[in-house]
Amino acid sequence: MPIEGKPWIVGKVETPLGPIPQVTTRLDVADHLGAIKARLGLQRMHYTVDPGLYAVGSPTAESPVFVSANYKLSFDHLRRELERIDGWIMVIDTKGINVWCAAGKGTFGTDEIVHRIEVTQLYKVVDHRLIIVPQLGAPGVSAHLVKQRSSFRVIYGPVRAHDIREFLDAGMETSPAMRQVSFNFGDRVVLVPMELVQWSPLAIGFAAVLFVLTGLSRSGYALSWMAGVREACLLLLAFIVCGALVPILLPWLPGRALSWKGTAIGVALVVLLIIMGFMPTVQLAGQLETVAWVLLMPALGAFMAMNFTGATTYTSLSGVKREMRFALPAQIAAAVLGFALWVAARFF
Repeated sequence: MPIEGKPWIVGKVETPLGPIPQVTTRLDVADHLGAIKARLGLQRMHYTVDPGLYAVGSPTAESPVFVSANYKLSFDHLRRELERIDGWIMVIDTKGINVWCAAGKGTFGTDEIVHRIEVTQLYKVVDHRLIIVPQLGAPGVSAHLVKQRSSFRVIYGPVRAHDIREFLDAGMETSPAMRQVSFNFGDRVVLVPMELVQWSPLAIGFAAVLFVLTGLSRSGYALSWMAGVREACLLLLAFIVCGALVPILLPWLPGRALSWKGTAIGVALVVLLIIMGFMPTVQLAGQLETVAWVLLMPALGAFMAMNFTGATTYTSLSGVKREMRFALPAQIAAAVLGFALWVAARFF
């Protein structure tokens, strides 16, 4: 059973198995702060809820059972939408991964649902044999096997927890709108901070390398602070712009593959910088450096874009695998050649 002592556990509901923790549907400051940290990618894999059975409101043996991942952000979204609804939440162990990603990875799946039904002895808590599984978990769940192995029938709920009340009012029937996965501007923007925070140590490290190597020349080594800061800032600018604009402009960027969309942002940025005079174009050294950035920025854009594949509805697993076969070698080749040209420019 879940561990008590959490601020969102506000009481107990008595059942034939004994008391079940009762959770509040109101999110407090700590919940919101935790969500912000998770969105930033800070200790995200540790933002979890203990697997087990929870009560919302004052459920009875006839109340609906909702299945949730043990990623607390998913759990919080669900319990918030269950205000004034009496029901049960069966949290399964997805290793701290959200429903959609866990379904793809196999942790939100048939085996874990059947296992959790058995561990919680759900069949002793409710008289019916129905569980409501979020539709985004469907890729990992075989409904007929769940029924065969546990006697519980799976009903797929709406994509978004916000539609649960309407879903229940409609007799547990989903409308076409409830089954449609949207990925609008707000959905995309909220993912930007985590992408940037996740890769910021690598970007800062590479920027520091450029800063130090700027001092190389045919005469030896003499660090130029102004030149070093400039090169580091160019790298960090490309990192931030590509990391932010790819998800924001996703529907309007050319190409189907995310790597092409990222490449487009990188190309646009380097062209803009050349037009604005931030790229050296005189003498061989300046021209070599500009060519280096023409290779480096699109490669960085493509890399940042491909890291967005797990968060978007624009890709499929097979499509991502195909894209990686040609995109990763191209990115590596462009980055290595660009870096080599950048270093070579120091000696001309």
